Amino acid sequence: MSIRSILQDMKFSRSQRVVQDSSGPAESVGESLKQSCWAQMPQELLREVLVRIEASEAAWPPRKSVVACAGVCRSWRHLTKEIVKAPELTGKLTFPISVKQPGPRDDLLRCFIKRNRSSQTYYLYLGLTHALTDEGKFLLAARKYKRATCTDYIVSLHADDMSKGSSNYIGKLRSNFLGTKFTIFDGQPTHAGAKITKSRSTRPVNLKQVSPRVPAGNYPVAHIQYELNMLGSRGPRRMQCTMDAIPATSVEPGGVAPTQADFSYSNAEFLPSLPFFRSKSNHLERITGPLASQKGGVLVLRNKSPRWHEQLQCWCLNFHGRVTVASVKNFQLVASPENGPAGPEHEKIILQFGKVGKDLFTMDYGYPISAFQAFSICLSSFDTKIACE
Repeated sequence: MSIRSILQDMKFSRSQRVVQDSSGPAESVGESLKQSCWAQMPQELLREVLVRIEASEAAWPPRKSVVACAGVCRSWRHLTKEIVKAPELTGKLTFPISVKQPGPRDDLLRCFIKRNRSSQTYYLYLGLTHALTDEGKFLLAARKYKRATCTDYIVSLHADDMSKGSSNYIGKLRSNFLGTKFTIFDGQPTHAGAKITKSRSTRPVNLKQVSPRVPAGNYPVAHIQYELNMLGSRGPRRMQCTMDAIPATSVEPGGVAPTQADFSYSNAEFLPSLPFFRSKSNHLERITGPLASQKGGVLVLRNKSPRWHEQLQCWCLNFHGRVTVASVKNFQLVASPENGPAGPEHEKIILQFGKVGKDLFTMDYGYPISAFQAFSICLSSFDTKIACE
């Protein structure tokens, strides 16, 4: 039987129970699903079915079948969570929490960004094919807000919901007045000992108080700095990213980066239709303490130095066909050997960003940074930089 047939049967069974119980006390959806015939499937058979579905649906849009399996009932949800691995192991983005988890170790995830100039909004999509013009799967959206002394980019899971008091809020990027220094704030703590900064999410918004049960905070996870170019010398921008939430040892063989397992909402009602996001276990995995105190310090990324092409009379980087338009915004980031000699791991590209159209850009990222962190770094390249050109 197909997954579609299973879901149709589940909808019919649930509607029948609602009609039968209408005269008595209302039964929660979660409790009613326990009585489903699909919840009684033997664990060995269920695991075999889910493993085959997970292995066969390698990319979107067919991968939505995996998400559908997690929504059938509680037993299916728990088993699906055990089978579906993190992006660093599979290179697949399945659930929304995947945008907060490190990318694959052996390859780069191919994404692209669309810019809407009129609304100052940026949309991140996962590429479904190797073509530069496919529709893609929507991942994140960011909107630019200019203030008197800085600029904010609010990042959300929903393209039309940019409120910091919303459950869709992921984090934000803030720049200084000159657009030379940026800070990436995560809405959730990424490691033990993470310190929250003052947030406006609990202040009145449109004369309404945002519910304190939505723990939208400001946890600084990275700092970006662009080198000043006061003399106006030729060449691309120079930038450095200090990833406060990622240890420097993460790029070494066997290195580990912090991985969030779920969104740490304090009240379950904010994700009623997406129960498989929540877990009884700690939502932070493989994190043992403040990263600054760990051996090697935090990870520092720098842009890869381009070479000057005499025939073309321009600076060149090898983007392997992923970038087609020359732009000062184009860059590739590699790990910087801050505390020792450079090794092969310091030549591996972790993030690359480049222009392919008027308002279309590619963004490819890999371990140990997440889609959210990569997207935020790329957003900093869009901001006006008075003293860096």
